[in-house]
Amino acid sequence: MSPSPLPPLPEDGIRRVLCIVAHPDDMEYGTSAAVAAWTGAGVEVSYLLLTRGEAGMAQDPAVVGPLREQEQRRACEIVGVSELRYLEHPDGMLEGGLALRRDIARVMRQVRPDLVLTANFEVEAYGGLNQADHRVAGLAAVDAARDAANPWVFRELAEDEGLAPWRARALLVAGHPEPTHAKRVDAAQVQAAVRSLQAHEAYLAHVEGHPLPEEFIPEILRSGGEAAGSEHAVALRVYDL
Repeated sequence: MSPSPLPPLPEDGIRRVLCIVAHPDDMEYGTSAAVAAWTGAGVEVSYLLLTRGEAGMAQDPAVVGPLREQEQRRACEIVGVSELRYLEHPDGMLEGGLALRRDIARVMRQVRPDLVLTANFEVEAYGGLNQADHRVAGLAAVDAARDAANPWVFRELAEDEGLAPWRARALLVAGHPEPTHAKRVDAAQVQAAVRSLQAHEAYLAHVEGHPLPEEFIPEILRSGGEAAGSEHAVALRVYDL
């Protein structure tokens, strides 16, 4: 007996989504198709990158950081993201803890998203061992979502910065091995996802043997569609907050 299709993501009344990842390009491995669908429907989507990805290429980080920001901004334009924020934590050495949680919680209180999205933070992911920054970023996003809603955690955000607590409706995890819901996307949104990854031209050229975005991104989204009973979809693990 085949499993039941993944149900659609509950989205009634959704106005704002905050996507939290470690590096430039982390949103572009299929998840940006969902972003294109949201922005096309009038949902405001913001990206919060915890590092500038400056350690991700074999060049001087002082050159790589600005280069990767340019590429990320082009990727954002393709899928309709107008707000791109950075936290300036060191790439490759992202540390979990109170400082990172506070920084993320601050942005959550500023943006006041209905949905918070992050990426798979399991030790094993994507057919191998997950990168350290990815693991730290996802767990920090989980913890900060609770911190942002708790008036007694990081009291200085309210007392000194005037940022009232904010509780998002749900936390979404992209790339999770056990998804619970799916965001269906159409052919135009699939192509937007492909082009958003292609925008990281210098980074892709640096990664030896990187598969072509136009080949593997549609395949990822077709796999999500099979799980959702549609042609293409972004599969997501959803946690009710």
